[in-house]
This record gives sequence, structure tokens and C-alpha cells, in this order.
Amino acid sequence: MSRSTRALVAVKAGEPTDVLQLESRPVPPPNAGQALIRVKATPVHASDLHVLRGRYGFSPEFPAVGGYMECVGLVEALGPDTEARTVGERVVVAAIPAVPGPPVAGTWQEHLVADARRLLPVTDQLSDSTACQLAVNPLTALLLVTRELGVQPGEWLLQTAAGSTVGRLVIQLCRYLGIRTINVVRRRAAVEEIEAFGGDEVICTEDEDLVQRVAEIAGPAGVHKAVDCVAGPVGAQVSQALAPGGELVVYGALSTHRQTDPAALTIPLQARSVIYETKTVRGFWLNRWFGTAAPETVLHALARVRDLVAQEVLSIPQGRPFPLERFAEAVALAEAPAHGFKPLFVFEDSQGEDDK
Repeated sequence: MSRSTRALVAVKAGEPTDVLQLESRPVPPPNAGQALIRVKATPVHASDLHVLRGRYGFSPEFPAVGGYMECVGLVEALGPDTEARTVGERVVVAAIPAVPGPPVAGTWQEHLVADARRLLPVTDQLSDSTACQLAVNPLTALLLVTRELGVQPGEWLLQTAAGSTVGRLVIQLCRYLGIRTINVVRRRAAVEEIEAFGGDEVICTEDEDLVQRVAEIAGPAGVHKAVDCVAGPVGAQVSQALAPGGELVVYGALSTHRQTDPAALTIPLQARSVIYETKTVRGFWLNRWFGTAAPETVLHALARVRDLVAQEVLSIPQGRPFPLERFAEAVALAEAPAHGFKPLFVFEDSQGEDDK
């Protein structure tokens, strides 16, 4: 007898609702160094959908189980000579594909195998909704502020898309660390909300000049560190607003969200600013960090995120649960403007069915 598990599988690259289908597959056995995880909850990120469309930084070999980022579940079995974890333990799976690195199993399935060295234990203090969202957005915020830029207490940090999930986490983290934030938003209606959330200063590009306002806020000392996930002209304005020697880390390109032409994914920087003011612009991609960081480094960073969430320094909004059968609704919600909820695939406490 063999057990089966349900999985949401993309048969080819394309629009997710067109290429995804629900399938029954054998439960995969864990090899040496691996653990079999019974998934409890896993989010639907916009980046997951871009992978299926063929518009992300890597492409799986199709057919492929969807979901390429994170989940929470229980260790159901261990591979041979695997001692890193114990059966029955509740863990976060950082399933982010390491670039460069081997492919990983998609998280949109009831069972998956994962490298036991990259599993983070979590207690019941954190709900499934919270635990399954630890490994992407909060980790990105932590790495941007502390590792990529090393922002110090009392310094300014300039960021775009302040109302996004990462943007709000950056605000929370900076308040905890004593860092002052200048937060850029697109809509005037968002200004009061970001101020109430804890942003020190807010710039609205709907009716304000970004470069001028940064100069007014920061004064002669200027701003030396910034993060951007918009790219395009807004990213260029952030670079222009920095003081000489300033650093800009770009981790997204929301301005080109639906763009299919790679040549259009640009940031029109001013050459004089880069050359004569020696400003630097570089990228950050969580997948590449996973591919270059040692497993113990990854777990240390994840443990810090887990602890900051447990201490309520960082808050992760409650997700909206969906069964796999309602994947079309979950996909639509993941990219709905101002949806306010992260869609999550959730699973019953099923051990799988016996196939005779």
C-alpha cells in the first residue's frame, strides 16, 4: 500500500488559473538529511504567481507543484541518519529556492520533503497563519535593514512602498532599533495610516516632490541609506535624493508588476549622481541569499525573526484561509489591490489516503 497526497500542480508556464490543477500524488519518502513534512498552512505570494508565469528569477521544470517560498507543518518522518529534527515537531519550512542551488519541492501540497538543516522549530505561541509567513517578508525586512545596509540607531532610512507588507515590517523594526524612517507612498489617503503605524515621516508622490521633500526632512546631513521595491522612475528619484556616498538597495519592481518585456524593467539613474556623488545602487534577492548563506546563518536569521514576532516587535497580518479546491479565489486575492489579507492554503489533519 502507498499513501497519496494532494498537490496543486502547474502543468506548464502560464496564467496560474489556466495552468494549475489539483492532483493526487504519492507521498514522497525523505532521503538522508531530509524530513517529510505534513503541511499545515502555506501562503500564496505574488512571487509564486510570477514563477508560474515565467516572469521571475528562476523557472521550475514543469509540471511542478506551486508555491516556492514558505510553509508551516509537522515533521512526519525523517530520512536515514537524519538527527537535526524530531518526529512530531512543528517547524517552519523555508522552501525558498536557493539560487544557485538545487530545486526544492513546492509548498502547495499536503506533504513535502525538505532539508532538515533548514527547518526552524516553532511553538504553539505562533498561529499557523503567522508561522507560515515568517520566512519571506519579515526575513527580507530584517536582512535589508541590518545586513544589507547596517542602518544604525539615529540614522534615517528612506523606503518606497511603505504600505506594503515589507514596508510595514521595516517601520516596526526601525522603531525597535531606534532608526528613523522616511516613507514613500503613492496615495494621499495612505499618509495618515503610515503615520499612525509609526512612520516618522511620510512623502506622498501623488502631490509631493520626492527629492525636494527628502532634502527638507533630512536637512544638510541628508539621507545615506534607502531601500526600494518600486524601481522605474521612483527608484531613480530615491537614488537622486540620497546624499553623496549614499546606498540604495533595490529588492523589487512593483512599477513593472505586469510588465512582460525584460528590457522595460529599468531604473533610469543619473550618471552624474552615480559618478560624481559616488552613490551605489545594488540589488537584493532573498533567493540568492539563500543560495550563498550557510544553513546555520539562515537558521540564525530565521530564529531572530521568530523571536521578534513572538515578542510582538513585528506583527504579521492574519491570513485568509482557502482549501486547495478554491485556488482560483486565492490567486485572485493575492494580486487584488489593497486586499488586506494574505491568502493561505490550509490543510486538514489528514495522514493521507491508502491506495490499494
